[in-house]
Amino acid sequence: MPASKEQLEEIALSRKEYNLIVKLLGREPTYVELGLFGSLWSEHCGYKHSKALLKMFPGMGKHVLVKAGEENAGVIDIGDGQVIGFKMESHNHPSYIEPYQGAATGVGGIVRDIFTMGLRPIALMNSLRFGPLSAPHNRYLMSGVVGGIAGYGNCLGIADVGGEIYFDDCYSGNPLVNAFCLGIGKTGGLVKACAYGEGNLVMLVGADTGRDGMHGASGLASRTFEEERELRSAVQVGNPFMEKLLIEACLELAKTDWIVGMQDCGAAGLTSATVEAAYKGRSGMDIEVQKVPRREKGMTPYEVMLSESQERMIVIARKGYEGKVKALFDRWELHSDIIGTVTSDGMFTIRDNGQVVAHAPVEILNTPPVYRFRPKKPAWLDGLQKLDLSKIKDTAPRDAGSTLLKLLAAPNICSKHKVYRQYDHQVGDNTVVLPGSDAAVLRIQETTKAISMVTDGNGRYCYVNPFIGGVIAVAEAARNTACSGAHPMAITNCLNFGNPDKNDPYYQLRECIKGMTYACKKMKIPVISGNVSLYNETRGVAIFPTPVVGMVGLIKDVSRHCSSGFKRQGDVIMLLGDPGGDASIGSSEYLELVHGQVRGSQGIDMAAEKDLHACLIKAAEKGLLSSAHDCSDGGLAVALAESCILGNTGFKGEINLKGRVDAALFGEAQSRAVVSLNPGAVRKMEELAHRCRVPVTRLGIVHSGRFALKGLIDLPVSELDQVWMNGL
Repeated sequence: MPASKEQLEEIALSRKEYNLIVKLLGREPTYVELGLFGSLWSEHCGYKHSKALLKMFPGMGKHVLVKAGEENAGVIDIGDGQVIGFKMESHNHPSYIEPYQGAATGVGGIVRDIFTMGLRPIALMNSLRFGPLSAPHNRYLMSGVVGGIAGYGNCLGIADVGGEIYFDDCYSGNPLVNAFCLGIGKTGGLVKACAYGEGNLVMLVGADTGRDGMHGASGLASRTFEEERELRSAVQVGNPFMEKLLIEACLELAKTDWIVGMQDCGAAGLTSATVEAAYKGRSGMDIEVQKVPRREKGMTPYEVMLSESQERMIVIARKGYEGKVKALFDRWELHSDIIGTVTSDGMFTIRDNGQVVAHAPVEILNTPPVYRFRPKKPAWLDGLQKLDLSKIKDTAPRDAGSTLLKLLAAPNICSKHKVYRQYDHQVGDNTVVLPGSDAAVLRIQETTKAISMVTDGNGRYCYVNPFIGGVIAVAEAARNTACSGAHPMAITNCLNFGNPDKNDPYYQLRECIKGMTYACKKMKIPVISGNVSLYNETRGVAIFPTPVVGMVGLIKDVSRHCSSGFKRQGDVIMLLGDPGGDASIGSSEYLELVHGQVRGSQGIDMAAEKDLHACLIKAAEKGLLSSAHDCSDGGLAVALAESCILGNTGFKGEINLKGRVDAALFGEAQSRAVVSLNPGAVRKMEELAHRCRVPVTRLGIVHSGRFALKGLIDLPVSELDQVWMNGL
């Protein structure tokens, strides 16, 4: 009989989609089949509203070995027979319901995406968004999320080397928890997430299956929060110690020729792992659910297939090698059970004690409908993007010092050491630049190379101007990468947006992707992996459109890396890039904090941005720079202050004012960086900047004790340090 309204709501399928399923199957689906379709056709697994838009991203590059969508993570070649793979994913809704476990299992899931490919995970990062910490519930959420990230990642022994945290009212009902993982391996050693070869065996490895995580993909990640209801059963529970065993066992197995594929059980559990593997291998699969070990009694086939119990892997063993595979996992004290076989008929069959409870084509299960809309620009955006400077008082001439202190204490700018000190960021002994700088830097063992890693995104920019916000998200990530001395190589992303069935969130999604695509193409940086998280909306209130970019760059000589803090007294401090105009206070932290307004679009010149990156990288490679720090949140004054605090030094100098003082000090004009260098290198730096077509301005020198900007600010650095360190 047809599915009821309640059944469809539970799995987030529309009546129209259900009718399409009936048409494709030529019959009503069974109850188990309905669950399969609900998960695989969910937004989380099927990308129904975003797949067409994601095709805009450039995916190819000379270093790219695995493109976006081909496997669990993208992979690039870094030379010397080595490859790195990385990806970012969201765990937003689970982290709101159960912050500790939601964040912990988010880390566990992204780590499995990496080692299932035969890559050893060596670094974690994250990007977090919460409501204001003045609200007790937001403090509870942040405490739980940070605890979950630390608790899981530290147990795995993977360095958590950086990230970002922002706060705004719009995230109070829907925090964002985006997790990033990077792994390293050898060229030619990758394992595919596919199943092929008739008669090959499907093995389930790791934890027993329970009822935790039910409808996590379909019910939790593919609809908005509209009412109070019990959702904790949709959140998974993690066991990092078992995951550590899985990492080592699976990496050992990846070196053998006993398997044809390996896939983790993430969103939608066994359903997505098996169906997607069969789809990639152009095969079928026959599963017997009674062979799935479980930790709860009375579980139905529906529950077994849709459970999202953590720390489970699917391994496709070559026929005749299953004994060797089992012996390997036995040695690591991990359960492994044969639960099915690979077939050649293209059908996905599920049996319960031999009785068929689902029998559907793999192609149909894995090919959800794709929706394309033509959204209109919201009328309210035109007004929001305009900024009447005549109505905004320039407070800086009189209050520049107090404004700087206020900005340094602001949660979006202040030090996040109270968060990242809970993470083990030096385990593995690869971390060269610790959290708190523009980008993390990790050495590649047994080489002179290093990699730079950064996450970046500004929801406020995207709210005011989605296209420009998308451009800046990529540009700032690349700027931070260049400030570390690294050549940007590729990006991953997490696209966090509201309900795509509504015009405004879909318009924001489309325009942000267009902006990111524009920036990637201009800088020739491919997008090799990512994740889309939609329906980030509670009771009709959506978050700011928040695309987060994770970028990885390569440093040829690790000894020439750069960090943000000033290093030596007497070094000359210079600004690379155009100082910017009065309009740069648009969408700025200063405008919101001091004047209570979020409006006014930022601008960006991608040609100037590219020239700046080239200049920074060449200067670092030539050994000209003592430090480099990009100008972003809080503008030039905050960038200078942070470099003083991080270097435990001071600043003495002046700036040439041509317009508003607040714009010069706190405006967030793009394509700028503050650098310091030995006085003997100044002429070479100026010549290099001229060749790179980058404006260069001398600001002053690294001094001791005080932050002294002639005629405007004169404060002890210890006072700046105190407010910056204690902002949270």
